[in-house]
Amino acid sequence: MSTSVETAVSPGAAPDESGRLDGASKLRIYSVLAIIVLFTEVAPMQYVMVSAALRQIAPTFPEQGANINWAIIIFGVVGAAVSPLIGKLSDITGKKKMFLLCGVLFMIGCAICAITSNWMMFLIGRGLQATAIATTVISYGLIRDLMPRKLVPVGLGIASTGLGVSALAGPLLGGYITDHYSWRALFWFLFAFTVIMIPLLIVVVPESKLRTPQKLDVIGALLLGAGATLTLIYLDKGQDWGWSKPTTLAWLIGGLALLALFPIIEKRARNPIMDMKLLFTPRVSVVLFIALLASFMIGYQSYATGYMTQSPPSAEVVDQVKAATWDQVKTGALAQAQAQAEAQAKAALPPGVELPPGAVKVPEEAVLSQLPPDMVKVELNPGYTYGDGFSLLKFATHITLAQSLIAMAFGFLGGLWIRRSGARAPLVTALIISAGSALAYAALSHGWQTLALISAVYGIAFGLYYAATPNLIVEAVPAKQQGISAGMLGVMQAMGAAIGLAVATAFLSANPVKADVTVLGQPTVTTDIPLVYADKGYDISFYFVAGAAVIALVGALLMQHGRKPATGGTAF
Repeated sequence: MSTSVETAVSPGAAPDESGRLDGASKLRIYSVLAIIVLFTEVAPMQYVMVSAALRQIAPTFPEQGANINWAIIIFGVVGAAVSPLIGKLSDITGKKKMFLLCGVLFMIGCAICAITSNWMMFLIGRGLQATAIATTVISYGLIRDLMPRKLVPVGLGIASTGLGVSALAGPLLGGYITDHYSWRALFWFLFAFTVIMIPLLIVVVPESKLRTPQKLDVIGALLLGAGATLTLIYLDKGQDWGWSKPTTLAWLIGGLALLALFPIIEKRARNPIMDMKLLFTPRVSVVLFIALLASFMIGYQSYATGYMTQSPPSAEVVDQVKAATWDQVKTGALAQAQAQAEAQAKAALPPGVELPPGAVKVPEEAVLSQLPPDMVKVELNPGYTYGDGFSLLKFATHITLAQSLIAMAFGFLGGLWIRRSGARAPLVTALIISAGSALAYAALSHGWQTLALISAVYGIAFGLYYAATPNLIVEAVPAKQQGISAGMLGVMQAMGAAIGLAVATAFLSANPVKADVTVLGQPTVTTDIPLVYADKGYDISFYFVAGAAVIALVGALLMQHGRKPATGGTAF
């Protein structure tokens, strides 16, 4: 039978149990914290880089169309599947060991993505990279086990938002590398960053001494991962396949059935991946519920702002379609005039005489001068108001840089706030700002200046949210179940980001921008504009994630947990 919450408690996680650095120098303590945090920054850094570079990656896989968003979704799906597994393994075998394993798997994934032009291999590489999500999960346990108690709340806040590497390197280096080299160089940069960090982790960071003597429940992890994957496939492909078709609904029904089976099987398991009694206590389950819904906005926001600002202006799209159509019209007119001239020349020749090749040359200028300048008309149906034609670097400097730096600052300030008064108030504040930001994205103009201002304000919510949720989990669970508990938090956050992106992009796919092309004297032809969506698609998507944030806010307001100053986990 599973170990109860009470019997799993390790009183206070004393220094000799966990290897806590209570007697170490400040330099030693802060060095350990810095390396832990830097190692975890690879996950948010890659997310910023890859999500912003999707428009550059898409032409390499032209047959995928809207499926290109699976470069992001699969990161969340696999992350959701492996986080509890790796979190549990960190409790059983050691947190530092699993930290290193995640780093090696991430490097392999980077190398695959950097060299392949095969879509399935690219997704496999992204799946291996998704193990980086678990480094954040493991870092919460390492910080709880190694840091002096008074530094745990602040350390968790810093770990959640980073030391500035992802805030700076993600948008700036990502933009520079993509603009001056290629999107493949992003993955080589991430590979090199991990190569540097692994030896530092080995040398500087000690291993936690805490262990949970238990066998690994692989079945539970498989149920959770498979259920999440099937559900997300339905959400992403339902628009294309038909939401209500039996063959489409089978994916949803199968996914939900596996997710529902997970707690049933786990309650009967001798060594469950997580104590179900602990999982369903309000102090854990409410936090996980909030994390799932709040992550809808987190998953969609950077994707949407990146696409909107990097899309070409509508006038430029009209000119491109018109130019392409003009080329077709001119080519056809020249070919027709050439054929007529050759036919006339052949008719004038005596019987049996062949027309030499190239003997007739129609002046191109004479043909084109007969074409009316307004022969081609193009109208977008519907039009759209966003689109600044930003490069990835310009998007980084104008939109994401301020947001990332503000998030980093409020991750640290949030940790101080949590140590002083508890994590609930910062979480409520974060959700209010998150919902307000989503509504502002939907209701206000879509010019880059407005998007930049909203994104900067949203950075406050981002920092406070990621400071609050790990602190709530640390205060709620025993030290010996920290890894798997944080893993479940990682599951909810990864699934939430993936679900938010999948549903929102389904709204986008349902509202494409098309071009009505009319050539004088011919019927109107409608053509699709790839990767450009109507304002309505973005607006509906942001209203959707705003609604999720409001529901999460209600949960935070009702939550009883987190109303007292954080202690670093001394309750357990």
